Amino acid sequence: MAVFQNSYYIGNTFAAILYGVVLVLYFLIIRTVLDPKHKGPRSDRFFVFFSTALLCLNTVFFATDTVFGEEMWIVHADYPGGQDAYLGDNASVWYQTLGTAASIVLNLLSDGLLIYRCWIVWDDIRVVVLPTLIYLGAFSAGLAQLYESGRPNANYFAGLAQSLGIAYTSSVIGLNVIVTALICGRIYFASRRYAHVLGIDVGVEYRSATAIIVESALLYTLTGVAYLVSFALDSQTSIFFLSVYVMMTCVAPQMIVLRVISGRAWTRDRAATLTSTGLEFTHTAKSDATVDSDSSLRSPDEEKDEERLRRHHHHQLQHGASAKPLELRLETKRPDLSSTDVVIDVVEIV
Repeated sequence: MAVFQNSYYIGNTFAAILYGVVLVLYFLIIRTVLDPKHKGPRSDRFFVFFSTALLCLNTVFFATDTVFGEEMWIVHADYPGGQDAYLGDNASVWYQTLGTAASIVLNLLSDGLLIYRCWIVWDDIRVVVLPTLIYLGAFSAGLAQLYESGRPNANYFAGLAQSLGIAYTSSVIGLNVIVTALICGRIYFASRRYAHVLGIDVGVEYRSATAIIVESALLYTLTGVAYLVSFALDSQTSIFFLSVYVMMTCVAPQMIVLRVISGRAWTRDRAATLTSTGLEFTHTAKSDATVDSDSSLRSPDEEKDEERLRRHHHHQLQHGASAKPLELRLETKRPDLSSTDVVIDVVEIV
């Protein structure tokens, strides 16, 4: 059990570091929302409450784990049989059960956010049917594990509690892998197709490595896989991966919330623009790059894309390429399902 004790200690140390990251992210979220220049939608209030709930649950888990370590290594350092005996006799103490409950609720909230973001990215309710069913199954397994591990003289890492833990963790990690893959694939290929059509890296901020990692909660999924493997193999290092995984369960959604309220996250409107845009090229006698549509129809991101297009063509012309006037017509679906033609006069480099 020496490996377990060392893993527990190191896990608590890493948890303390990641808890600091959680506090920083929460502070940035609150500062962004309270900024007088911030004109976010009403949903930002929900995200503030959601972020606060995540912080509270994560604090409960971190505090109970830290207190148990203090009791085992310092307060009861002379416990008969040593630290291993103390762990076996007190693994189901009430505050440890509270910490386990907090981690399960934290998991459910984080996975719920991940499913919601998957629906936003795909803009199709059918995509999240399977993840939702897995989510409900994980919820049931989590309740069963919580009950079993909280019984007197029970142990989270042994017996029926361990078997239920494997079932619960497998369901949660399986859900994470599926949803993460769906989000990563959708963002990358949709943005790549849109950029390929226009000939430049339009929407590159939505398919950068940082955007994909944050939007898909990739770090949360990877640490979960590491914990599941070690837990299923009954490795004594599983307690370390558990500590890191639970902390990432809070870090990853906090990063998503910060990205959303900062206006940099993928939205349903953006998904419709990148994946459902019709392109029509027609010849025109115009030679200057002008926009015939009302500028109020374009978001700041669309204006950035237009500016990139202009700079790209200007650069090509400076290097001796010839130009053929073209008219780029974008038919964009609005939230009310009406169509808007955005006409941009561009040049084809030949």
